[in-house]
Amino acid sequence: MKKAHEEEFVDFVHGVSPRLLTSAWMLCGDPHVAEELVQETLARVYVNWRRTRGDNPTAYARRVLVNLNTDRWRKGRREVLTSEVPEHRTSHLPGPGDRVDLGLDLIRALDTLARRERECVVLRHYLDVSEKDAAATLGVSVGTVKSSTSRGLAALRAVLNEGEPTHV
Repeated sequence: MKKAHEEEFVDFVHGVSPRLLTSAWMLCGDPHVAEELVQETLARVYVNWRRTRGDNPTAYARRVLVNLNTDRWRKGRREVLTSEVPEHRTSHLPGPGDRVDLGLDLIRALDTLARRERECVVLRHYLDVSEKDAAATLGVSVGTVKSSTSRGLAALRAVLNEGEPTHV
C-alpha cells in the first residue's frame, strides 16, 4: 500500500474506531468480543482499502462488523443436549429497584432481543443509519428493517420500563 493510502487508513481508523467499538458492544453484548470484532473488521477493511477508500469506507466497515457478528452468533448456536434445564437468558437483568448505569441497562436489554431486532435497533437508532442503508447493510428488505426495528423498540421499552411506576 502506498504511504499516502496508509496514512489515509490510519486517519480512518482513528476516526471510526470508537464508534465501531461501541456498535460492536451493542451488537454482541460482550466488550471483549466487541474488541475482537472491531480488530477483525479493521483488518478486513485494510485488505480492501484500495477498493473501499473511494466509496464509503465507514459503511463498508459497518457491514463487515455486522456480518462478523452474525457469523459469530451462528457458530455459537450449536445445540447441546444436557440433563439440566439452563437458566433463562434474562435472569441477569436488574430487578425492580435495582437501577444501575443506564448504558449497562441498555446493553442487558439489547441482549434480550432477537439478533435481527438488535441489529436493526443499533443501526437505526445508535448509528443513525437510514432504513434503506440498514437494509443494504443487513441484506434484507426495508420492510424487514421497519418491522424488526418496531418489534425491537417495543421489547426494549418493556424491559427498560419493567419495575417503573406507571402514571395514570
